Amino acid sequence: MAGAIIENMSTKKLCIVGGILLVFQIIAFLVGGLIGENAEVSMDVSLAYRDDMFAEWTEMAHERVPRKLKCTFTSPKTLEYEGRYYECDVLPFMEIGSVAHKYYLLNIRLPVNEKKKINVGIGEIKDIQLVGIHQNGGFTKVWFAMKTFLTPSIFIIMVWYWRRITMMSRPPVLLEKVIFALGISMTFINIPVEWFSIGFDWTWMLLFGDIRQGIFYAMLLSFWIIFCGEHMMDQHERNHIAGYWKQVGPIAVGSFCLFIFDMCERGVQLTNPFYSIWTTDVGTELAMAFIIVAGICLCLYFLFLCFMVFQVFRNISGKQSSLPAMSKVRRLHYEGLIFRFKFLMLITLACAAMTVIFFIVSQVTEGHWKWGGVTVQVNSAFFTGIYGMWNLYVFALMFLYAPSHKNYGEDQSNGDLGVHSGEELQLTTTITHVDGPTEIYKLTRKEAQE
Repeated sequence: MAGAIIENMSTKKLCIVGGILLVFQIIAFLVGGLIGENAEVSMDVSLAYRDDMFAEWTEMAHERVPRKLKCTFTSPKTLEYEGRYYECDVLPFMEIGSVAHKYYLLNIRLPVNEKKKINVGIGEIKDIQLVGIHQNGGFTKVWFAMKTFLTPSIFIIMVWYWRRITMMSRPPVLLEKVIFALGISMTFINIPVEWFSIGFDWTWMLLFGDIRQGIFYAMLLSFWIIFCGEHMMDQHERNHIAGYWKQVGPIAVGSFCLFIFDMCERGVQLTNPFYSIWTTDVGTELAMAFIIVAGICLCLYFLFLCFMVFQVFRNISGKQSSLPAMSKVRRLHYEGLIFRFKFLMLITLACAAMTVIFFIVSQVTEGHWKWGGVTVQVNSAFFTGIYGMWNLYVFALMFLYAPSHKNYGEDQSNGDLGVHSGEELQLTTTITHVDGPTEIYKLTRKEAQE
């Protein structure tokens, strides 16, 4: 029997959300005790906790944990090399969603039953090493501070944005509704519920975080499709979500598949923290196939988004040929709008590219400890940078697409405007109009309707 008391040092400063424990076994080579083919080690493990050195231990879980050994011996298997160690892959052992207690007790037993072939042919285990992966105190402080600051910031701009829309005499258009929905999903992922983990042992925190992130991913990917589609001149009737079912439908199906995949592992871990989908060959192959297919689909999505942005740029550039016929004030106004719109589209592409890279790299990183292979490290700066980028992007969208309440008036029959009206046009920073959807949208749709 092996036992270990793990002290959660972070509880003295700030509580950790989630923790992963991995097992690295040191197995010695013996001529008469070779590791058999497809050898499997069966561990009888129990986990307990307490918050005081003199308190009784409270058991959290007790399970029989089978794990397949994947070990290689690089030296010749002869008597002179007896006693040297195998090179074994790290085994996924345990994952808990909240580390709210100060002390944890982990007991590991390796029972042997020759009749049932339990722990037979696994070599001579000399030692067991545990590797812990957790959210350290420094990153936790930065992460909590960002969420605490960004939550009211996005919420305030979201309320202001929707108030500007409801003050219009017209109903909100599809693009404005989708931007508002994106703001809601961003606020949902921003809410710092992790603060409650300081006083509550919420083991579902990791699963809840995955669900929040999945909702945001689905909303963000859908928004980019609708955002580009609403500015295209393709003779299709837009401004209805039903017009995008071919593009948004696969995103919804993919998000549902992500949820099912997550529930297959972290859903089970709510009652059995020692469960892992990577412990069986079938589970490993399914998980690997999922990561590869998800990465390919995201890359194809990004290429399709680039194609849509290219079409929008081509349409806008074609419409710019009509600008010289406008008055100087009106022309300058539309040139400024087009410049800001193109810049926003480029920012959208950059944000989409970084999001795709972040998703793929994070999946590869999470799976590295479980299936080996290529080592990819995601540091805290990249993680917080992507999170900050999402918030700035959503903030900019709601600010730029909030309807302006200044009535600039329409062009006269000869296309001229007064000087005072033109000055007001140049001062506006938004790209929307009081009487309808975005002015860029109106500019492109006029040609499509013609």
